[in-house]
Amino acid sequence: MKKLGLEPSIHPAAKVTQSTLGRYTEVGAGCSVSHSSMGDYSYCVGGTQIAYAEIGKFANIAANVRIYASMHPMHRASLHHFTYRAAQYFEGEEDEAEFFEWRASNAIAIGHDTWIGHGAVVMPGVTIGNGAIIGSNAVVTKDVADFAIAVGVPARTIKQRFSDDVAGRLDAMKWWDWSHEQLHRALPDFRKLGIEAFLEKYE
Repeated sequence: MKKLGLEPSIHPAAKVTQSTLGRYTEVGAGCSVSHSSMGDYSYCVGGTQIAYAEIGKFANIAANVRIYASMHPMHRASLHHFTYRAAQYFEGEEDEAEFFEWRASNAIAIGHDTWIGHGAVVMPGVTIGNGAIIGSNAVVTKDVADFAIAVGVPARTIKQRFSDDVAGRLDAMKWWDWSHEQLHRALPDFRKLGIEAFLEKYE
């Protein structure tokens, strides 16, 4: 049985570069994570690509998702990466640091306890709020609010998971910041209590 722990679990067929992974995190087979951070308990599986993203805790990222702030220079005469990865093409040239800084400035932010469905694409500069759900194969071009459910191409919000009152209380509780021991003690209630009863017990 697979056991997660304080050290991130990175599949041998995954690639992680210039990134920070929290405790109990998992990067599955065929995944690529670069220039990014993944908070505690977050995971991605099956060929997902992540670049220039800050991902909160408890993110559930399905297979073949692309969270990738990796734009081409549309304002230039050429879109091609010979202009910014010049060292691969021309003797004596260096890659263009300013271009990669520009990419990083369009980073993606994903909140805590999110679910990004199979095959979804999250575009540069987008923020996805805490508790939000992104439907399978959605293309997210605009921010998604806390606890919203967004689907489609381009993605649009179809409903909120909870009322504003419940969402605000849950956000204020910040259970995602609880210790591992607190989470373990509360496990039976995560499993069995409805959201209102859970809030009443732990507020």
